[in-house]
Amino acid sequence: MAEAQLRITQVRSKIGVKPKHRGTLRALGLKRINHTVTLPDRPEIRGMLARVPHLVRVDEGAETETP
Repeated sequence: MAEAQLRITQVRSKIGVKPKHRGTLRALGLKRINHTVTLPDRPEIRGMLARVPHLVRVDEGAETETP
């Protein structure tokens, strides 16, 4: 079965943003500007992205096979 993936890139600095937004970036696994992570397209991840849309860019990637 294939699972959709999201490529998430941090495009703005976390300096000066609210502590909860910083925590959300940390929970997503983002560490610095232009750092990219690939995460599964799940409601939990989408909710986290809804909190910090001004700091990240989301690319809906290709589906990957899970064994």
